[in-house]
Amino acid sequence: MTNTAILAVSALLVFAYLLDIFGRRTKLPSVVLLIATGMIGRVVLDALGIQLRFVERLVPLFGTIGLILIVLEGAVDLEVRRERAGLIARSAATALLGFGITLAAFSWGIHTFLGLTWPYAALAAMPFAVISSAVAIPSSHGLPKDAREFVTYESSLSDIIGVLVFYSWLAADGSLKDFAIDLFGGGFVSLLAAVVAALGLFYLINRIEGHVRFLPLLAGLVLLYAIGKASHLSPLIMVLVCGLLLNNPHLLEWNERLRKMHGEGYDATLKEFKSIVIELTFATKSFFFLMLGYWTDLSYMADWRAWAVAFAMIVTIYLSRAAILALLRQPDWRMLTWLAPRGLITVLLFLTAMETGELGAFPFGTVMLVVLVTATATAIAHRRPTESERPETADVAQTREAPSAEAMSEEPSKGG
Repeated sequence: MTNTAILAVSALLVFAYLLDIFGRRTKLPSVVLLIATGMIGRVVLDALGIQLRFVERLVPLFGTIGLILIVLEGAVDLEVRRERAGLIARSAATALLGFGITLAAFSWGIHTFLGLTWPYAALAAMPFAVISSAVAIPSSHGLPKDAREFVTYESSLSDIIGVLVFYSWLAADGSLKDFAIDLFGGGFVSLLAAVVAALGLFYLINRIEGHVRFLPLLAGLVLLYAIGKASHLSPLIMVLVCGLLLNNPHLLEWNERLRKMHGEGYDATLKEFKSIVIELTFATKSFFFLMLGYWTDLSYMADWRAWAVAFAMIVTIYLSRAAILALLRQPDWRMLTWLAPRGLITVLLFLTAMETGELGAFPFGTVMLVVLVTATATAIAHRRPTESERPETADVAQTREAPSAEAMSEEPSKGG
C-alpha cells in the first residue's frame, strides 16, 4: 500500500509537470487541464470500482496551503516604489470596484431567481466576485511588466478583500452593525499583525543558519494564517505584506536599527527562498486541481440551472470589468478584461458557505462551470499578442538594425 501511494504521488507530479509544459507551449490553461484530468480519472476509477474517499477532506487543505503559497510567490516578485504608486492605486481601485459591482449584481440575481434570503444570497455571491490569484498570477507571466504587476496586485488584493468581507459577513449572521465592526476592526488588526509578522520574518531570514532554513519559516507563515483565520482576521494580508517586505528591504531604510537587519548575503538567501516557494507552489496547486477535478460530480454540471446561472455570472463579470478598466484608463484594458479568472479561492469560499446548510437552492455545478470558462477565457486572452509583443514591420526593423552611412563613416576602424 505504501509503495503504491509513493508511485501514485510521484507519477501525478511528473504528469502535472508535463501538463504544465504542454500548457505553456500551447497556451492552454494548466488549471483546466488538471481539472479535466481529475474528472477523467474519476470516471476511470469508478469504472474499476475504486473510490478515493479521502479526497474530499484533502481538497480544502491543499487549497488553503496553495492559496498562501501563490500569494506569497506573487508578492516576492513585486517592487514597491514611489513611481509604482499609480499602478498600485489602479490595481486597488479595480479590485474594489470589481468585487463590489459583481457582488451586488450576483446577490440580486440569486435572491430574485433562486429565492435565497438576502444574507445568504450575498454569502453565495461573494466567492464568485473574487478574482483568483491562483490562476491569474501564473497566467500573467507572459505579459509586459506593467500588466503583469497590475494583475498580481489586483488579484492578490481581490483575494484579500473577498476573504475579509466573506468571513466578516459569515460571522455577523446578517447583522450590518456586527459586519461593519468585524470588517473594519478586523482589517486594521490584520494590517498591524501583518507588519509585525513581516518584520519578524525579515529578521529571521537575515539571521537563520544551518541546512534547514526555509521550511520552518513557511510553516510559521501557515501557522500565522491559521491563527488569523481562527480570529476572523484577514490572514492573506500577512502573507502579502511579508512577501512585499522581503522583496523590498529598502522600505526599512528610514530606521537605522531596521536598516542594520539587512545582511550582506540577504539577496542570495532571498533567491533561494523564492525557488523553494515556486517549487512548493507548483506541487500544491497541481494536487489541488487534480483532486478538485476528481471530487467534482459531473451530474451537478448537467443541471440546466447551473448553466443559466453561470452564463449570467460570466456575462456580468466581463461587462463590468471592461467598463471599470476603461473608466480607470488602464493600458491594455481590452486584453486585461479577459484576465478575471475564478478558481481556488472561489472553490474554498463556496465550500465554507455550503457548511451553513442554507444554500440548498443554489446549483453547485455553477462553481465548476464559472471556474472552467473564466480560466479558459484567461488563456485565450493570453494567446493574443500585446502592443509590445507585436512584431515590427520590416522597414522599422531594418532601420533599427542597419547603421546609417554617417555612423559608418564616423566609426573608427578597429585596427587603429
